[in-house]
Formats: sequence, structure tokens, C-alpha cells
Amino acid sequence: MENEPTRTTKNKKVSLWVRLKLIKYDYWLIAILILAAFLYAWNIWEAGEANSFYTAAIVSMTKSFKNFWYASFDPAGFITVDKPPVALWFMAISAKIFGVHGWSVVLPSILFGIASVYLIYNLVHKRFGKIPARIAALIMTLTPIAVADSRTNNMDATLIFFLLLSVYFVQKAVFKHQQRYLWIGFSLMGIAFNVKMLQAFMILPALYLYYWIATNIGWKKKLAHLGIATVFLAVFTLIWPLSVDMTNSSNRPYEGGSETNSALELAFGYNGTQRLLGQTTGTGGAFPGMGSSSKKSSKSMTPPSSSTKKSTGSSSNTPPAKPSGTSNSKKSSTNAPTPPNGAEGMQGGQGGPGGSNKGGTGGAGGGAFSIGTVGPFRLFGLDLGPQISWLLIIAILGLISSYFYYRGSRMKKWWSLTPQRKELWLWAGWLVPVYGFFSVASFFHPYYTIMLAPAIAVLGGVGIYTMIKQWKEKSWWSMLLPVAILATAALQAWYVAQYYSTLAWVLLGLGVLVSIPLFVLPWIASNLKSKQFWPVAGVILVMLAPSFWSLTPTLAGESAQIPTAGPSLLQQGGGGMGTNAGGMGSSTDSTLLKYLEKHQGNAEYLFATDDSSTAAPYIISTGKAVMAIGGFNGTDKAITLKQFKKLVKEGKVKYYYSGGKTGGSNTAIVNWIKKNAKKIKLSSSTSATSSITTSTKTTASESAPNGAGAQGGAPSNAGGTPPSGTGNAPSGAQGGMGQAPSGSSSSKNMKKPSKKPSGTGSTTGNAPEGMGGMTGGMGGPGGSSGTLYDLSSIYD
Repeated sequence: MENEPTRTTKNKKVSLWVRLKLIKYDYWLIAILILAAFLYAWNIWEAGEANSFYTAAIVSMTKSFKNFWYASFDPAGFITVDKPPVALWFMAISAKIFGVHGWSVVLPSILFGIASVYLIYNLVHKRFGKIPARIAALIMTLTPIAVADSRTNNMDATLIFFLLLSVYFVQKAVFKHQQRYLWIGFSLMGIAFNVKMLQAFMILPALYLYYWIATNIGWKKKLAHLGIATVFLAVFTLIWPLSVDMTNSSNRPYEGGSETNSALELAFGYNGTQRLLGQTTGTGGAFPGMGSSSKKSSKSMTPPSSSTKKSTGSSSNTPPAKPSGTSNSKKSSTNAPTPPNGAEGMQGGQGGPGGSNKGGTGGAGGGAFSIGTVGPFRLFGLDLGPQISWLLIIAILGLISSYFYYRGSRMKKWWSLTPQRKELWLWAGWLVPVYGFFSVASFFHPYYTIMLAPAIAVLGGVGIYTMIKQWKEKSWWSMLLPVAILATAALQAWYVAQYYSTLAWVLLGLGVLVSIPLFVLPWIASNLKSKQFWPVAGVILVMLAPSFWSLTPTLAGESAQIPTAGPSLLQQGGGGMGTNAGGMGSSTDSTLLKYLEKHQGNAEYLFATDDSSTAAPYIISTGKAVMAIGGFNGTDKAITLKQFKKLVKEGKVKYYYSGGKTGGSNTAIVNWIKKNAKKIKLSSSTSATSSITTSTKTTASESAPNGAGAQGGAPSNAGGTPPSGTGNAPSGAQGGMGQAPSGSSSSKNMKKPSKKPSGTGSTTGNAPEGMGGMTGGMGGPGGSSGTLYDLSSIYD
């Protein structure tokens, strides 16, 4: 859309209605935004608890401003989530307005995702025109992982929006020659840092480079402008983490995920260098490589041996049946989590560039830690490619095409900069470092690759436009278009073949059929302007497969902790890493909950447990404080034994539930409890499937049982193992995750999905970011053996 104030009266105020009438609407853009709204929002009312780790925090953040400011995981303000709070602030505000529902906590991500599409259009339109801007906006809309991310309450859609908004104001500073826009742009980059920390700074060099080459002022003024902008960047970057670190630790929650209770250490350690060099989750087990190399993967945590055994209809590692027309069972794809060290169930991702022979499932995009083999072609492999790389070849070739197309008619040197080339340097400066990071990084989740989506969209949109122009003009670069179409069709056919071998051959055949005249016509036809059918057909062809992949999260009603896109969502009724059925364990056990609520008394905490995965569904269900002693995955040293004893003695903590986590960092506390506390046996008289049979053993009974253990490369300590009998979980569902069994209490705050088929694999444990291992037994009381301890008996 653009303003045309041609009919305004000079020196007279114009009413809002007249201004609206003077706006010239781009109806193609409106159609694209409607498409984005449909893909990102349809079926979102079935989101369940979405990412229950963050949803629990949102519940807590609505309780007090202190919890809101620090992003406290629990209502009592014991420990925070492992990310800064900005994205959660928007979600908590939405929840405060509309109530805590799956759709309300996801609503900000949806809106930010749609707004990002508009910003892409706006950024491209200013220099390149409407047609490239429309194509770029469409590519952004139809990027599969962008759709999946925008349907969750993870931080990624929010991060992309703030990064694009930062670029928008820096670009405006260049166009308007006004410093204040530069200051705003760099301030927004600081806010983006407080969305997901150092991940935002991957594009920071591009902003400096762009302003330096695009502003027509002296170098001394450029240094001064950028120096002042850097001050604004530093202020907005550090204002929150410094406020945390400068507050006495006794007056705020423990900073979850950090080793020293420091937000800055969290930013530059756990959420910084460890992502590049190899993950050590808090003080717990190391997760270097996550399948990136054989040396590193040999150190990776592995699931218990029982998790690799196949049992009919129940093994979580058994890939789902592939649709008819698909061959080669070795490439069977599933979205179920996959072990990083090559344990059974990690298939596919082989035989192609970037394919992982250690982890990653076929076209599904792999599990939460399936990121392929380190190298320049990793992003094209089966682990990551089906989420982000459908049009990556076109983006790369489009950058080359557009750089030479916009060379200018009066250039003295081939490398001289035109206004369009300066913009291209901005987007190349976004693409290259992000591409490089994902090519070499040792730990990240596949859905982080949404960071590449804006650069691919812009360079792809502009590149398609210039390649068609060059083809029509029979320039030296006319062969780029058929090469791009043919190479992209071949890559997409490889991805599609993991599910639909026949359609893959059709796609490849059509790619060859369309590319032949594109190769030949420039040499034999006298006028190519009348031959527009072939380039348009080629563009439509390469958009078909990613469009279908992008549609799958919408059709499946997915809102996952590990967002993904692909046909496996439709096969399983939901994403293998957990979808709308809810987070790390959406069900709570009614028998346990009733007992705890009845006997809580004046205790501050409903109960204490090992980790957030066990605590989250109870916080969401009751709004009461549940202490996750070890933070997200049980490795945080958030409380000492002496401090815990004091809380018990004061009556603030009366119960401890052991979900079977092993290998955490709080063994001293756990051993003290097991030695001194009284075990409680609970049983339900209603039905065997809803009873809690707490174990009197403290060894084998507290480890994950067969089929419910750590999944997808998860160590056995990846999540609390719930008490037995409550599961009633569908085959493939782990640890009570997913549909609430009979006898389990439904959430008081969250609306459960009602349209999902039972027995689907949509509940296979969503692991939030930074997860040390995957989902086995997550959800605490929901499906496996565990032990409840009465701590008040210690000091009786």
C-alpha cells in the first residue's frame, strides 16, 4: 500500500476518512496477508496448552508484576524460564485480556507473523517495486517453518518481527536522512536481544554495513551516527539483564538455565557460545554436536535401551506408515524425536548434501536435535531443508542475478554501488552469517532456521523478478532462470520423495519440461516478451511443494513446542514433537492433584519436583506454585540443600514428587528426601487406569519404563517419569503427554483440543528450546511410576 496525497488541499487539515480514501491499496498484498492469516491462525483454537513450558510461565506472569518482569516459571517466583521476557510479555498481556487459553498465548505470535509479511513487502517495495515485493511477501508467507513457528508461543515469530522492524527504521534513516530513525532501529535491535538473546545479533553486522554504504555523508559523520546508535543499542540490550543481575538474588527468581544465576551469563553462555560450540545444559550433561559429527555424537546422551525396542503400536521410535506411493523404508519419515547418536528411529537424511547419517528423519525435517552434518550443505539436507530451504537455491542465484541486473547504466566499475545494490548488500549481510552459523553450529533446533526466512524471501522475490527480466532481454545472465528452476525442482523432488515417490517424479519431470524451453528459447526466439508462459509456469511449479508443506501445520491444527511442517503432521494427526494436545505433558492426574490440594494447607508450594516438565501442567491447571528444583531439565542448581531444608521446616514445601529423573544436579536434596521423608501411597477407587500406584522402590521404579523413556536422543533424565496407571495415552504418546486419561483433571485455565483423533502421535512430547535431551516420561504424573513424599513428617 502507498499513499497518494494528490487530492489533498494545501495548508488544510484532511479528515481521517479522506486520508483513507486517498490510500491506494495493493490488493495482491491484501490477498497475501489474508493467506498468511489463514495459515497462521486457522485451527489455533485447538492449541491446547501450546508450549506448556512457556504457558506455565505465562500463567505465573499474570499473577504479579514481579513474575511478569522476570518471566518467572512458577507463581511463587522461584525460578525463571531460560529466555528473556519480551516475547512472553506480549503473551502474558494477551492472556490477561482474554484469559489463559492455547489460542490467547499464541495470538501474539500469529499477529507478529502476519506483520512480518507486511514488513517484507514494505522493505522491498521501496527500492525494487511492487512485483518483487509481492513475490517476497508470498515466499515469506509460504515458508513452512515460518508457518509452524507463528502458530506457537515460542519466541521466534516475535524475534523475526522485531528484527524486521529494526531493519525498517534503519532503512528509513537512510531514505529520510534523519538520525532519529537510526536510533530507533538500533534500540529495536536491543529489544530483539531481549527476545532471544544473541540469536538477534546475527544480523547486526548487516545493519552497520548497510548504513555505512547507503548513507551519503562523510565517514566522520557516519562514525558519529553509528556510535550514538550503538549507545542506544547497548542501553536497550542491557537494561533488562543488568536489572536482573543487579538485584539481590534473594529478591528475585533464580535465572533458569544459567550456571551462576546471571542473566548476562545466560545470554553469552547457555544461549550464546554453547549454541555454537556445543551445549552444556546448566551444570548437567553435555550435548555437543547433537549428531553433528561422529566424535561429538559419541558423547551425546542416549535413550535407555528399552526405548529402541519396537513394540507393536506403542514404540515411539517406530516411524509412521508412509502414504501409498512412497518407497524405500529406510527413509521412512517421522516427526518423532530422534536420538542424536544414531539410535534406532533416526533414519533418512542420507544420501544427499547435508544429509545426516546420524540423526534426522526423512522429509519430516527430523527430530528436535536432528540438524544434519556440519558443512556448507547442511541446510540443504533432509534434516533442515524441508523446513526452510525449498527456495534457497533461487535466493542464492537470485542474489547473483539481481546484483548484475541493477548494475546501472553509467557505472565506472562493475562493483560500483547503486541504490538497489546497497539494499542487496543488506540482505546478503543477513543471509551469509546466518547461513554460516547454521552450517557449523553444534546445537540448535531445526525451527531456529526461521532466521533465514526473511533473507530467502527478499532475495528470492527480487531474484525471480530480475531473472525473468534478464531472460526476456536475452542478457548474459538469461540462463540463470532455467538453472534455478531445474535445480530447485530437483531439490524439492528429493524432499517430496521422502513421502510421495510418484509425486516426486512428477515434480522432477515437470521441472525438466519447463526448464527445456527456458534454456532454448533465448537462442531461437526473436521476441521473448510474448513467451511469458514458461517463466511464470516455472515459478508456480517451484511454489507448489513448499505451499503444501506450509499448509500441513494449519490442517493438523499444530501448535508445538518443537514446531515443524510436513506430511507427518497429517499422518499422525499432529507433529511428532507434540502439538496442540499440549506441551510437555498436558494432563494432570486427578487423584494426585486432589490429594495435594486437600493437604496443602498453608504451604506456599503445592509440591516440589525435579524439573519443569513435571511441574508445568499443574501450574497451568491450578495456577498454584509448583517448585521445579532443577529448572527446565533438572540441571539448574537453583537451591541448596540448606535452603530447601529451611523451606520444609517453615512449612512452605510439604510434598515432593519424584518423577523418575536421574542424573540431575540436585542429588543431595533428593537423597535427603528419600532418606528422611515418608512415602505416600495413593490409589483411585474409580478405575485402574486412573489410579496412582506410587512406588516404594527408589531405583528401577523411578527410571523410565519401556516405551516411555527418553525419546529422540533424550537421556533418561530428560524428564520426570510420571506415576503409573494414569496414562491412557495413545500409542506413541509418552509419559502421559497428550489426551487426558479418564480420571485426570482437565485444566481449569486451558481449553483442551476436542477435534483431534485419539491415538495420534501428536502428543509425543514437545521439548522447549535448550532442552537437554527429549521427551521421555515428560509430564510428570500422567502415565508411569513415580513416588510422592510427605516432607512435613521430617520435622514432626
